[in-house]
Amino acid sequence: MSDPDPQKLQDLEARIAAAKAAADPKPKAEDHVSMADMGWRMVIELVAGIGIGFGIGYGLDTLFGTMPIFLVLFIGFGLAAGIKTMMRTAQELQDKQMAAQAKKDEKG
Repeated sequence: MSDPDPQKLQDLEARIAAAKAAADPKPKAEDHVSMADMGWRMVIELVAGIGIGFGIGYGLDTLFGTMPIFLVLFIGFGLAAGIKTMMRTAQELQDKQMAAQAKKDEKG
């Protein structure tokens, strides 16, 4: 049996490493949440607030027989609660970005 050719072995190792790199899943960046995900989260928070307000208002109007009064009132409350929750989410996102920027500036 003859000695193996070092060039062929290096080529084989390079091809194996390339195949392994292509097959391995890409690691995610540290718990990164995309801006689209945050946008959808905010929209869902707003719609949920309005929907819950609609449900409570409609239920109270049906219970008391006063059709538009509680419906309009609680839709307004739901809208306000949804906007407040959206603003809290935006503040949370901004705080995370500021902390990441400060950490990045601290390193280099």
